[in-house]
Amino acid sequence: MQDSWEALARECAGCRECALHQTRKNVVFGVGNPQAEIMLVGEGPGANEDATGVPFVGRAGQLLDDMLAIIGLDRERVYICNIVKCRPPGNRDPLNVEQDACIGYLRRQIALVRPRILVCLGRIAAMRLIDDKFRITRDHGRWYDVDGMRMTAIYHPSALLRDPSRRPETFDDLKEIQREVGRICPRTTPAKPGEL
Repeated sequence: MQDSWEALARECAGCRECALHQTRKNVVFGVGNPQAEIMLVGEGPGANEDATGVPFVGRAGQLLDDMLAIIGLDRERVYICNIVKCRPPGNRDPLNVEQDACIGYLRRQIALVRPRILVCLGRIAAMRLIDDKFRITRDHGRWYDVDGMRMTAIYHPSALLRDPSRRPETFDDLKEIQREVGRICPRTTPAKPGEL
């Protein structure tokens, strides 16, 4: 039986596979274009996301929107979600057992979107989806071919808020993503200046 967005979202909303369901306000499923050629995956929701049920809505979300705008993208042109769909208490890193409980939902989201490019936001997503030995300070901006997708990782917007000195290298990574989008994403038309 083929998966549908509605069935997957409903199943995810009722999930009790790990202890995170006990403290969540909302499951944070995903947002954006379900047919996007570009998918962005973070690690897990924070307090603002838990309150609204939407990924990347706090200060990190505003920065992510700005980062996308730099390369002519917005939430209508990409799909955004996280490895885990419930907020880890105190915004700690999601534990392996929590990631394991949730990874099936993400894999099914990827199968439904079928992106050409997948961008990991931060080291947790990169270690889970690209290579468990991934080091964000060393490996950000590199391209990997994984399961028929082009994958890369950039610093998580939260990390850039904590350490603005990383922004110039992230700008370079974003411009590289823009080049790759232009090369292999024929359906993705970047916004014109002033359009976003």
